[in-house]
This record gives sequence, C-alpha cells and structure tokens, in this order.
Amino acid sequence: MLNSLFLAIRFLILIFSGHKHVALENIALRHQLAVFTREKKRPRLRNRDRWFWIALKKLWKDWRTALEFVRPETVTGWQSKRFKRYWWRLSESKKPGRPRVYLEIRKLVRTMAAANPIWGAPRIHGELLKLGFEISERTVSRLMPKDRKTWMTFLRNHVGQLVSIDLFTVATLRLQVLYVFIVLAHDRRRVIHFNTPHPTAGWAAQQIIEAFPEDRAPRFMVRDRDGIYGEAFRSRVEGMNIEEICIAPRSPWQNCFVERMIGSIRRECLNHVIVLNENHLRRLLKDYFPLLSRIPHAP
Repeated sequence: MLNSLFLAIRFLILIFSGHKHVALENIALRHQLAVFTREKKRPRLRNRDRWFWIALKKLWKDWRTALEFVRPETVTGWQSKRFKRYWWRLSESKKPGRPRVYLEIRKLVRTMAAANPIWGAPRIHGELLKLGFEISERTVSRLMPKDRKTWMTFLRNHVGQLVSIDLFTVATLRLQVLYVFIVLAHDRRRVIHFNTPHPTAGWAAQQIIEAFPEDRAPRFMVRDRDGIYGEAFRSRVEGMNIEEICIAPRSPWQNCFVERMIGSIRRECLNHVIVLNENHLRRLLKDYFPLLSRIPHAP
C-alpha cells in the first residue's frame, strides 16, 4: 500500500513539474512489469489492463514506444471487441432460433426449381405441402438458386447512369452507434456525398438534393429496403426524375459496389482507429475520401 502511494505521489510530481512524457512512460513500463511478474508462463490480461491501455492511448501520443507485451493493433482491436461483446449481450435472443432445414429438403427445392424454370417460390411451396413437408414459402424462396447474370448485366450496361446509396454504422469509444450515409457513383466508384447525423426519412431525402444539385441527378438509384427510405424520401426522389431500383430482401450482393466501398472504408480507415464522437468520425472520413479519389479504379 505504501509503495503504491509513493508511486502515485511521484507520478503527480512529475506531471506538475513539466515531465509529462517521463511520467506517462514510467507508469506504462511499470504496468507492463507488473503483468510480466505474475505467476504464469504467459501474461494473462484482465479487463482493467485493457482499459488502462485504451485510456493511455488517448492521453499519450507516443504510447507505442512503451508497448512490449502486445502489438499496437491488439490495443486498437480491444475497443472493437468490447463494443461487439456489449451489443451482443443486449441483442442476444432469449428464445431458440428457427429450426434447421434438412439437407434432403434443400436438394429437393433446388431439383424442382431446375426442372421447372417457370415455377416460382409459391408454386414450389405448394407442391412441397402436398408432399407433406412443413416449410414456409419464404424459406423456399431463400433456398431457390439465384440468377445473378441478368442483374449484373443491368449494372454494367447503365454504369454511367447509376448511383448507389447505403447506411452503415460506426461504434464509438463510449459504445454509441453513429450512422454514415454515402452516395456512390458507379462510373468511377467515387463517393460523391456523405453525412453522419442520426437518419430520418426527411433527412435522407435532403441528402439526395445536396448530392445532386442543378439538375445533375442520375437516371437510376440502387438501394436496399431499409425503413429509412419512407414516403418522404420516395416522393422527393420521384420529383427529381430518378428511378429507384430496390434490391431483393437480404441480398446485399445486388448492391455490391457500395457494399465493397463500405468494406474498404472499414478496412483502410476505421478499423485502425477508435472513434471518439461524431466530429471525430467526420474528420476521419473527410481525410479519407480525398485520398480515395486519387486511387485509380477499373472502369
């Protein structure tokens, strides 16, 4: 106890005497030494150890120089894992999930769809009910093979007249969820507009006006079926003579270009930092998008 009190007093003296760098390095090295001297072959980190380094990363810009027992990427990843655990506990279902579909039924649905190309999910569902299989029509639709050639041909043929829109979420240090709305032009795979406030239907409609001023609206807009695109959004888009192309439910591959862009934003920018708040997120994206525009893309 006396030793801890002495170290705390010495730390405060160094801070107030203008030796902040030395004080922070001292406490960082002493903390790692305490971890190494535990009676285990491999140091086992506790949650308070991880919180210590997350906090130290915010206070000291040279924290990497004193790090010895893990990599800097590990410290950055602790915040992401903490966020996932937090929201996983909140969203964990207390009831058993949907029962699995037997392999024989999966094969039967694919065989019936291949043998009867003009049959849709309702017809195949009806035939399965006659055979005594208890299965929902939505499950049959999900099990049927998807023909992607026609959709990809449409995207390639209208690449100069297409934009995609989507929302994605970002976790902050305080376990808050921020939303990012982006508008992607297909011709050069470039983000032409983004914004970060909490979305509403009216706000989303306003973003389309800001993205395409002075009658420069595209012919087609690809989007998912998110509830944010309500009546106010649809009426505003229709007034701008933009034809909405809604992808099928649970089919992110149909909006593949903007999904790939969101993945690039996460891998190249957001996964390497811990976002503090909305202003911090906006600064990160503003710095990232000009850099992205200088990278050549395939036409």
